[in-house]
Amino acid sequence: MPLGTWFKAGTSAAALVLAMAGAATAAPAPAPAPAPAGESSAAQAAVVTLRYDDSRAGGWEAAIAAGVASWNANVSNVHLVEAAPGTVAEIVIVATTGWPQATLGPVRPGRQVRVELGSQAVDQGYDKTRIAAHEMGHSLGLPDTKPGPCSQLMSGSSAGTACTNATPNAAERSRVQSAYASGIAALVPADGRILIDAP
Repeated sequence: MPLGTWFKAGTSAAALVLAMAGAATAAPAPAPAPAPAGESSAAQAAVVTLRYDDSRAGGWEAAIAAGVASWNANVSNVHLVEAAPGTVAEIVIVATTGWPQATLGPVRPGRQVRVELGSQAVDQGYDKTRIAAHEMGHSLGLPDTKPGPCSQLMSGSSAGTACTNATPNAAERSRVQSAYASGIAALVPADGRILIDAP
């Protein structure tokens, strides 16, 4: 509405200001973007992204990608992504000749842990994807649960060479979800122990 139609002879300045304020607030404010179904905007903000570097894990790339995909499909408070070349990764993955091992997390952004994917376990018949997912589980704060059944990802080598399960069970998912539930601010420091997954 043009200003001239509001301001008539004898209209006080205060009345003019009130009229303009009313016109300004008459338009509805844009609605915030909706959160995905079943997820609040606070939950979206709490997702912790961790980068991994597998540039020194030759021969394990497919197993690492499958292990990462398993974790990303099963937890929502933390997300694993491959580090871009030249950037610092929180999880450094290397191929070795010994038994698989990893630093016990939960790792947080800006801190670094190491995962060693040992060929000794593969030579004895253990599944590479299960090994990769298991060792990443350590980085996310899960200890070993040995001895244990194949349905427990963190039972590791105790489930035997026939076990190829690379999916965390409900208890394992819940523990990781809990560790990363409040984002970075409330994340406890990594345990720091080195866990070796030998029989």
